[in-house]
Amino acid sequence: MTSVQRVYIAGHRGMVGSALLRQLSLDANVEPILRNRDQLDLTDQQQVKRFFADGGIDQVYLAAAHVGGIHANNTYPADFIYRNLMMQSNVIHAAHEAGVQRLLFLGSSCIYPRLAEQPITEEALLTGALEPTNEPYAVAKIAGIKLCESYNRQFGRDYRSVMPTNLYGPNDNFHPENSHVIPGLIRRFHQARVAGAETVTAWGTGSPLREFLHVDDMAEASIYVMNLSQADFTSCTQPMLSHLNVGTGIDCSIKELTETIADVVSYTGRIEWDARKPDGTPRKLMDSSKLRGLGWAPRYELRDGLKDAYAWFLENTPTY
Repeated sequence: MTSVQRVYIAGHRGMVGSALLRQLSLDANVEPILRNRDQLDLTDQQQVKRFFADGGIDQVYLAAAHVGGIHANNTYPADFIYRNLMMQSNVIHAAHEAGVQRLLFLGSSCIYPRLAEQPITEEALLTGALEPTNEPYAVAKIAGIKLCESYNRQFGRDYRSVMPTNLYGPNDNFHPENSHVIPGLIRRFHQARVAGAETVTAWGTGSPLREFLHVDDMAEASIYVMNLSQADFTSCTQPMLSHLNVGTGIDCSIKELTETIADVVSYTGRIEWDARKPDGTPRKLMDSSKLRGLGWAPRYELRDGLKDAYAWFLENTPTY
């Protein structure tokens, strides 16, 4: 970029949005445009329309989302589908009406079928049934991808989507019930170590395989994809497709992950498994070869990334 770009980061206080802000703030050619939830309710169509009409925005990173783990998805399905559909629809449409040509939508690997062939390629989208425990959230994210593709087809926009694997790192949600697996386990093992607990109970059987990506790697990948030329981006996607997978290409069992987190937190007690709790999808490994072929690669290995996440937790979580 040769001139200063006004870049709106939707969801800049979330895990991915804050990582994007940290990295974009280092670029003298970028002026981050930020609004918190009190200043701009992304579920309110008229507020979003006025913001874009007055904003002079050049690019949009759509990282705002209503997110949570298996428990939250199962408990609040209406919240997950409604809030995500409203936020992304309002932002994408208002950006188009305001003449914003470049937008990046951040999706989720849960868009793919529960039993998709591994590793999962971009072409697996809409080829099978979704994982029931997070289907409402997945349907909303699929709609976001299709919104981007539709505005590209009908209006010639350059709206792209990136599908991250499971993310973790600074600014994650460490809520005791509504968090994803890594922050939930970090909190649980930390509390157990402080309390001297002899056992920690983990959900499920430990057998599912998952891939994990540090959020700073995700932010770097997002900026990389946003700034690819249109020719480079379309060279690795099928006609009318707008999404690319982002992952490490390496997975591990939940049992291996749990034991690694216990070691990082220095918890030495026993780990017991509650097989009555749901495992979710048996395996979810992304095929990120298209993005790798364009020159991007992650920097963090899992153990080092978990150490970074735990350090952030200790510095930023006032009560355990």
